[in-house]
Amino acid sequence: MICGRFAPSPSGRMHLGNAFSALLAWLSAKSSGGQIVLRIEDLDPARSRPEHAAALLEDFSWLGLHWDRRAPDQSRRGEAYAAALEKLRELGLLYPCFCSRDQLRAASAPHASDGRVIYAGTCRNLTPTAELLSRPHCLRARLPDREISFIDGLQGPQTLNLQREWGDLIVRRADAVAAYQLAVVVDDAAAGVNQVVRGRDLLSSTPVQLWLYETLGLPAPAYYHVPMLLAADGRRLSKRDGDLDLAAIRQRWSARRTVGLLAWMAGITDRWEEVSPQELLPAFDWARVRREDIRLDAAALFP
Repeated sequence: MICGRFAPSPSGRMHLGNAFSALLAWLSAKSSGGQIVLRIEDLDPARSRPEHAAALLEDFSWLGLHWDRRAPDQSRRGEAYAAALEKLRELGLLYPCFCSRDQLRAASAPHASDGRVIYAGTCRNLTPTAELLSRPHCLRARLPDREISFIDGLQGPQTLNLQREWGDLIVRRADAVAAYQLAVVVDDAAAGVNQVVRGRDLLSSTPVQLWLYETLGLPAPAYYHVPMLLAADGRRLSKRDGDLDLAAIRQRWSARRTVGLLAWMAGITDRWEEVSPQELLPAFDWARVRREDIRLDAAALFP
């Protein structure tokens, strides 16, 4: 049975791009008789707010995207992350990294296509002294110089080299909080998630997550990376910028009109018409879902 998930971050109100990925995740699981798990990804205490989490749940319900069970929020999963870190430590894969953000930005290391700095290994062979260890530091996992290949359910065959794309991976931040890449792997495995539907911007994260699943001895899910919804100027939609915020959309449109737009943009339907998620189930087929990113003109949508 397929088990998908909603994993929103309570750092702001849901935008139309978040709803787009969530609808496709729900349709993929439910069209085959599967389940959806809800998990709140509140790792970052500085940005996570209870009121944002409540608003996200309300938006899901308004759209008609209901979940079957709820997994523990990430802020309550510290022991599970510590156990995973200990396993990586026992395998000899962890080392402390003392590089500051400014040092990383100033380094001559190359950058990935998304602007992410590829770690140059500055602290990889450093012998940490007691004085050094008293300073703030993150923990990194040594990634092998190895290619990871997988077949994305929508984007097709993918192959990426771990060292060339990432360098070494942060698995615990300097504030002693588990890093996202580790947390999401541990949480999805614990919840029995075997299908992950998410935005195409996270495609490059998949190889390191697959490596973590393998290294920790956990079953890996199937991945489907869906198109990004972009602003008219080509930017990714952003909670921070309030792009096509569902709170604003709900003041103008019904849930059925909103779902209809998402389904039409995805390629599931031939025209924009009012529809519920349940009514889309018989027609859902990944073969119909478009792969390329989609630009939205908010001024045209809301004249």
